[in-house]
Amino acid sequence: MNLLNSVAGVITGGLFISLLIAATTMGFYLNIQSLVVWIHVMAGITWIGLLYYFNFVQVPALAEAAADEGGPGGAGITKYVAPRALWWFRWAALVTWLSGAFALWRLNILHDAFTLGMMGDTFNTQAMIIGVGAWLGTIMLFNVWVFIWPNQKKILGIVEASEDKIAKARKVAFLASRTNTLLSIPMLMSMVGYGHGGFFI
Repeated sequence: MNLLNSVAGVITGGLFISLLIAATTMGFYLNIQSLVVWIHVMAGITWIGLLYYFNFVQVPALAEAAADEGGPGGAGITKYVAPRALWWFRWAALVTWLSGAFALWRLNILHDAFTLGMMGDTFNTQAMIIGVGAWLGTIMLFNVWVFIWPNQKKILGIVEASEDKIAKARKVAFLASRTNTLLSIPMLMSMVGYGHGGFFI
């Protein structure tokens, strides 16, 4: 059986190789914090990768398909690609946020992060850096589940809606998705900044 023939096989194979590398380089000690951060990064890559796919590839491609009178149109994308991509998108967003919050809790800085390092006895710059990223990620998660997904269900015909409601849903989902793309840039900078001691040397 070739693992590369299915998504489940690829994920299983990737996990096996990861465990093998971890056991070989670090032994069999389970570092929960590293595991949680790894899950956070994997889910985050999935979430933001799909966000960028939607904004940089799918939306412009569907606009071109709609403008191309003799072309095949975008029905294949909206029927087969978008629902599957949105499934991975919304659940990756949730896993990213939950694993990130859990990692901050394990480091005992969840409260400090969400108060931007300003509620302790002294100002905590590191908590402020990761806190900015955590707040931006929280806003983005909210946008996914409250604005993007409910409106995409109308656009894709998963939920019945009138033409007027579909037109409104398109605008709301588009603006929420573009907002998330905009926020993802400083959010990622904050996440990297926290892990490397700040934004600039």
